[in-house]
Amino acid sequence: MRTEAHRRSDYRHFQDITTRWADNDAYGHVNNVVYYSWFDTVVNAFLINKGVLDIEDSPVIGLVIETQCNYFAPVAFPDVISAGLRVAKIGNSSVRYEVGIFREGEDSASAQGHFIHVYVDRLTRKPAALPDAMRSLLLTLLLETP
Repeated sequence: MRTEAHRRSDYRHFQDITTRWADNDAYGHVNNVVYYSWFDTVVNAFLINKGVLDIEDSPVIGLVIETQCNYFAPVAFPDVISAGLRVAKIGNSSVRYEVGIFREGEDSASAQGHFIHVYVDRLTRKPAALPDAMRSLLLTLLLETP
């Protein structure tokens, strides 16, 4: 079954990201590994800017345990992209983030994917419950279920 590209309206939060010269590969488009850094950027910038993650001092940190991406259309420097963010599932200590990558002015995703964070105690690295403030914030990005 072929995956269909999402639309901008499928996402709850957006962050603009400027591509860099170094993002392009020998084939003249953004290399696939760069998309994963964009996923990290939109999620962590959202959490930091909303005050629920302090990368140096938060007692709970997120570790990526699963990633996936589908590609639909090329992106290349000097494109400006918007990374759309939504949450598909919130567990006790885990979150499934979904991200869509949109070229400026386009409604259909050039790429989309997900990653799952398991939140762990910074010192012991054992799974830890999501802090209440983080859970409340993530609920604002949660997809409605039918």
